[in-house]
Formats: sequence, C-alpha cells, structure tokens
Amino acid sequence: MIKKTELQHLLTEALATGADFAEIFIEDTKSSSIRVTSGEVTSIDLGNVFGAGVRLISGLDEVYGFTNDVTYPSILGVVNNLRASFNGELTKVVKLGVKKPFTYNIKRPMNQVHTSEKSKRLQDLSKQIKNYDPRIVQAITQLLETQQKVLVANSEGIYQDDIRTYTRIIMMAVAQENGQMQQAFEGPGRYMGFEIFDVIDTVQIANEVAKSAITLLTAEDMVPQIMPVVLHNAFGGVIFHEACGHPLEATAVAKGLSPFVGKLGEKVGSDIVTAYDDGDVPGAWGRLSYDDEGMPTQKNLLIENGVLKGYLIDYRNARKMKMATTGSGRRQSYKYSPTSRMNSTYIAPGNDKFEDIIKDTKYGLFAKKLGGGTVVPATGEFNFAVQEGYMIEDGKLTRPVRGAMLIGHGKDVLFKIDKVGDNLEFGQGMCGSLSGSIPVDVGQPTIRVSSMTVGGSGGKK
Repeated sequence: MIKKTELQHLLTEALATGADFAEIFIEDTKSSSIRVTSGEVTSIDLGNVFGAGVRLISGLDEVYGFTNDVTYPSILGVVNNLRASFNGELTKVVKLGVKKPFTYNIKRPMNQVHTSEKSKRLQDLSKQIKNYDPRIVQAITQLLETQQKVLVANSEGIYQDDIRTYTRIIMMAVAQENGQMQQAFEGPGRYMGFEIFDVIDTVQIANEVAKSAITLLTAEDMVPQIMPVVLHNAFGGVIFHEACGHPLEATAVAKGLSPFVGKLGEKVGSDIVTAYDDGDVPGAWGRLSYDDEGMPTQKNLLIENGVLKGYLIDYRNARKMKMATTGSGRRQSYKYSPTSRMNSTYIAPGNDKFEDIIKDTKYGLFAKKLGGGTVVPATGEFNFAVQEGYMIEDGKLTRPVRGAMLIGHGKDVLFKIDKVGDNLEFGQGMCGSLSGSIPVDVGQPTIRVSSMTVGGSGGKK
C-alpha cells in the first residue's frame, strides 16, 4: 500500500498549478457470487476491483482521473495529467491527520466461510421454493458478498480508511399455469457477513416468494383509476427514495433541477410526514462509517412534520450551495468521482396500526411490493410497477391484482399522505446515479395516500 508520506507529496504536486482542492481515493474490493437454479449450482464468480482515483477542484470546476496501478509513479502520472487543466499559484496543502476508528464488527467474513457451506444454504432455499407448489417451474437463489476497503486522503488534511462488508441473498420464484408465467422476488441484504443467515428468516422469505408467484397466477388485471393507495412498509419506500430522495440530493438541488430548490423551512408535505436519511444504521445495507470523501456519516433530517429541513450534500456541491457537507459523498468505485447520494432513506414511523389503516379504507389498492419504475428528479414525476397488489374493499384485503402502475409527482404524494403506520421496515436495493451503482436501503412504515393515479390493463371494475 502506498505510504502516507507519498500521499502527502502527491497532494502537494496536485495543487502546484492552481487547483485549490485535491483528493486521492484508494480502493481494494473483493466480491463473490454463487447462483443456484432449481437446486443446482450454476455459477460461482469471484472478483477484485483495485485502483486509485484522483480529483482536483478549482472553485466549482472539477477534473477526475484514475488508475488500477496503485503505486507512487502511476498516481503521480494521473496527477500530472489532471493538474495541466489549471493555471495558477500553488495552494497550500494541510498536513494529513490521523485516521479515526471505524465500526467493524463482522462475525463471519466472506473469506472465512467455505464455498460448500454457502452453496448448501442456497440449494436448500432453492429446493424449498421449488417444492412449494408444482406450478413453480424455476427457483433461483443467489448469494452476493462484497468487502470494500477504502482510503481517502485530501489536501484539507483528511486521512481516513474504512472497511465495508455487504451480504445479500437473492430469492426468485417463477410460476407457470395455463400458458402464463409470473415471478416473485426478494433480495434481503445487510452490512454484515455470513451471519446474515442467523439474522434473517430466509425460510420464511423463501415461502413468501413462492406464495407470491403462485398468487399472481390467479390475479386479475388492474383496472386504471384514481383511488386511495396503501403502500406497505419496506419496499413501499422506493417511491419516497426515487421521487423525493433523489430531488433532495445536492446533485440535483445545486443545479436547480429539483422541485425542492429554495424551499428550506417551507411546507412540502403532510403534517404527519417526517423523513430521514441515515448513513449509520447498525447492520443496514446502506451504512458506512465514513463516506467516500472521508467524512463521518450521520443521521440527516430531511423533512419534519411536513416542513423541508435539509438536503444531502457532498463536498463540491457544498461549495456551490454554501452549505455544510452531510457525510453523503458516495461512489461505486475508484473509477467514479463522488457526489451526493442516499444511504438509508425512510419515512419515520407514525401512530397508526396496519390493520386500522386497511380497516379505515373503504375502497383502494394495497401495494404490498413495488417493482421497477422511472422518475424525473427535476420534477419528481414517477411511475412504478406494483409487483404484488390487492384490492381493498369495505376495509378488507380481497382479490389480488397484477399489472398496476402508480403514477404521480413526489411533491404531490407527500401532501396526500393521511395515514402513517408504526411498522417501519427497510428494503434493500442498488441505486444508480452519476457516481455509479451503490447499496441503499429504502424504508417506511405502511402509509396511505388519499388519492393516486393507478394505471393498468384491466377492462371493467
């Protein structure tokens, strides 16, 4: 590994021609993937991402370069190429500080568990899904493991390392009957090692995946209409993440491409809506001890009782917005320059019970799980597929529906939330943006939106 004294010299060289900020990000990431299809191991993959990224900033102008050769001469070559973009006087470099401790309590790291034990777990889950019902024609399970070691050094004295360990279990069922096929998916993940199997009830989840796929075989096509929608906890939070979370990132706010620009202290939602982004939830899929700019992560209040309280801000956009960073600078790897990103974003729990929310809804849609969708951060416009949904009729869950699509604007949805449950849960996913794909949590308790446009291909009610 490159020495601290060498990093100090590289940062000095980086500022020699006029840049006023320099940063070096070094990464060593090991990954493993095992896939099982209907009880048989079909693939085992190992990977290693290793390299260094260099970022120079002058005012608001930024240049970025990288190399997979983490030696002093190689990084110096990147520095020399980048600094040619600026023409000015040498900026003084602050002496690199001392690394601060980070949280690392992984019990069973990926390299300490034999492949046979991992494969056995996946095969058992795959067989369980497959044997749930004769109509299950394919059962896929997959174990994804990543250990990322990073080191950040910059010209303002930051010298910080971190180790991030992520483990995710993918479970998918494909059901077939009368010429049609339906599938269901779950992908729980945590900031932990193989001990995830001791924390998550994978047997229960496998049964739920199989049951969902079978249920969808007999579901009716959703009839398009405007109606109340009850969004369940965990993955219901994907709407807030996409339609509200991204527009609260400085990546959008600093450019004026967000419906929340200039609205700090103003009402942006219902009185019962409070929302956070937390970078340090213990064991959470989206957690880090320090972000990819070397700043400690923190719990950021975004909305409080419907009032906009804050944004998610990285170093460069903090300059433009003249606001403090929030420990939200993230990137997929050394090949990306960091920018403001979410970690674990969620609507805080309220006082309503799930059963009471359903009972209080005379007619509507219960969106138990959401799938993919699209959003325009500049406006908050979105559309999201409902992976598993049920009609609510006379305060009861009745017939399953498929093909439902939720359509709307994030800012409008926030005002129309009239019920917030007390059952907060998180769902895990990979979020893509300017700085690549990163692990994030989406979360919320069960909420009710009083009115939402629901698309579908059904004919009559």
